Formats: sequence, structure tokens, C-alpha cells
Amino acid sequence: MNATVTCYLLALASNQQPHQYFQFARSALAQLGRVHWSKVYLIPCRDSIGADYWNAACLLESQLSAKQMQQWSKELEQQAGRIRPSHCITLDVDVIAWGNNLQQLNFNSRKMPLPLDVRIPLQDVGVKLQPQKIQHPYPCWNIDMLD
Repeated sequence: MNATVTCYLLALASNQQPHQYFQFARSALAQLGRVHWSKVYLIPCRDSIGADYWNAACLLESQLSAKQMQQWSKELEQQAGRIRPSHCITLDVDVIAWGNNLQQLNFNSRKMPLPLDVRIPLQDVGVKLQPQKIQHPYPCWNIDMLD
């Protein structure tokens, strides 16, 4: 019998050694299932305290339950040395939504409304949150360039 596969939308951010921690996250996520990545965006810190963030999103297809995915994301942050509260973030991994497919997503109400640094990368993985593409001045690059 085949296990149920769930689609997850994840938002990732780092402003401390982001190259290292994004590589760490990419490797860990690849162990869970098929991953489709957004570009990586360099976006200023929301409250102007701390270094600019690398922000990205991914669509992950995994057999983990929503509860398991929430727990896994927090464990990954801890493995990366995440300290709360702090403006120096090694790795932030948020479960934004989950469902059977992109058309049937359950958004995490605790993450709503989604900030711009989450909405911009999400549109790269096929999520339409508004009728038109968000225009922005932020530099970006493909995650494959981290290799």
C-alpha cells in the first residue's frame, strides 16, 4: 500500500552564514522527498535590525504528516543552531501551507498574512497569492548556484 504524499510550501530564511545554512537545508529537505526550489532573494530585515536575509521557498512532496513536518522544521532549525529570540538567524524554516496539491492548500493561519519576503519566493514555485506578479528591486539567484 502506498503512503499518502502531501505537498508542503516551506519558507526559508537566513542572515547568518546563509550559504552554509541553505546548503544544510537543501541537503536535509532532499532526504524527505521531491523538492522544487524558488530563486534565493536578498531582502532587507523586516524591522531594519540585523543583516539582510536570504529568502527562498520550496514545494516539497513528502510522506510526513503536517504535524511531523512542523516538528521536523523546528528540529532542523535547532540543528542549525537557531537561537530565539534573535535578529541573527542561522536558519528559519516555516511550514506555510500543505495539501494534496497546489490547488488544495491549507494555509497555516499562524503565518498569515504572509509578509513580502515570503510572498515573493512563493510565486517562483507556482503559488499565486494575488492576480499579478509582485514586482520588487531585490537581487536574486538560482539555488543551484550554491553548489
